[in-house]
Amino acid sequence: MPNFALFLATSLAITFAPGPDNLQVLARGISQGRMAGFVSALGFAAGVTFHTTLAALGIAALLRSSPVAFEVLKLAGAAYLVWIGVKALRSQGLAAAGDRPRQPLASIFRQSVLGNVMNPKVTLFFVVFLPQFVDPAGAQPVTVQMLELGLLFMLQTVVVFSLFGVCAGMIGGWLKRRPRAGVWLDRIAGLTFIAIGIRVALRD
Repeated sequence: MPNFALFLATSLAITFAPGPDNLQVLARGISQGRMAGFVSALGFAAGVTFHTTLAALGIAALLRSSPVAFEVLKLAGAAYLVWIGVKALRSQGLAAAGDRPRQPLASIFRQSVLGNVMNPKVTLFFVVFLPQFVDPAGAQPVTVQMLELGLLFMLQTVVVFSLFGVCAGMIGGWLKRRPRAGVWLDRIAGLTFIAIGIRVALRD
């Protein structure tokens, strides 16, 4: 897989960066316990398969129809990553995770999956993010490469989000004592996104 280490590092930065998904996992773990946080993490990770499949099929079709359009999409993706980075740098920090009512674990899983699947911004993100690490001239078809990258993204999401959910009480307490911790997490993630975007734009 081309740029495996770079893709994994970028994926981890994206997953650790404060956002609605990991905040919900954190909130579930704090309000309802470790198992609820873990199930919520599995639900959000499972939703990634939907967006990966849409992105893989769409990008493969685009590459077959117009290699030039594929290159334009890659440049747009690079600009999008830089924009995400700038937005993260301007963030004012991590919002507090609110309390949630207790619910059955099956409901938590279902809500987490649907919350991820029904978010069109996630699909857009995968459409512009995954192609940055695809080699059109590689031995494997583009669709296979995209699915492999999506699977890797899902696996690391399971690990990171599960860590958030299981350790929610400790993480939540740490964040409450350090309200500006989210600012520094955003700064690190923002610089990572900008660096990756510039690298993609300059890559042959």
